[in-house]
Amino acid sequence: MIIYIHGFGGSGEGSKAKLFRTYFKDIDEGFIAPSLSYVPELAIKTLEELIQSYDDVKLIGSSLGGFYTIYLAHKYNLQAVLLNPSIYPYKTLSKMLGKAPNFYDESSYEWTETHISMLKSYEVEKVKKSLFMLMVQTGDELLDYKEAVDKLQDSRMIIDKGGSHGFDDIERHFEAICRYLDISKPKEQ
Repeated sequence: MIIYIHGFGGSGEGSKAKLFRTYFKDIDEGFIAPSLSYVPELAIKTLEELIQSYDDVKLIGSSLGGFYTIYLAHKYNLQAVLLNPSIYPYKTLSKMLGKAPNFYDESSYEWTETHISMLKSYEVEKVKKSLFMLMVQTGDELLDYKEAVDKLQDSRMIIDKGGSHGFDDIERHFEAICRYLDISKPKEQ
């Protein structure tokens, strides 16, 4: 089962989640992209329940979802792919204190210091690099891709020149992601 973990203000109906959902359905691979609470502790609890409910779980995390993915991959010893992950969200998201956007329905919610403190409690100091494939784009306008490259320096990596935080043209990497996660397409009958 592939669990896709969206970023800050995102949902399981975001553009990358939809692309992955279609791709994995087409190759008959189990996939879910839950819409998570903006409260870090609740998001992690939901993800832990999902991980414990399925066999052979693999993770794909984007942005803040990448930060959660690092924590969960370590806790459960899972293979994972990180897409423009937020390495220090308690720093970058401290700029978002106050009203924060929900990109699904354009509503907002209150992002507080309590949420920042919750994020700090999920930081993994020493990353087990063999669990991860890191994918970053140098044109990420929200995060410094070099932070992820430094933290995961001995992991398998794909570094695209240009691009954006949303990870432009992710579809061209689907087969590489499947190879890394050891997912094979079903044979034609």
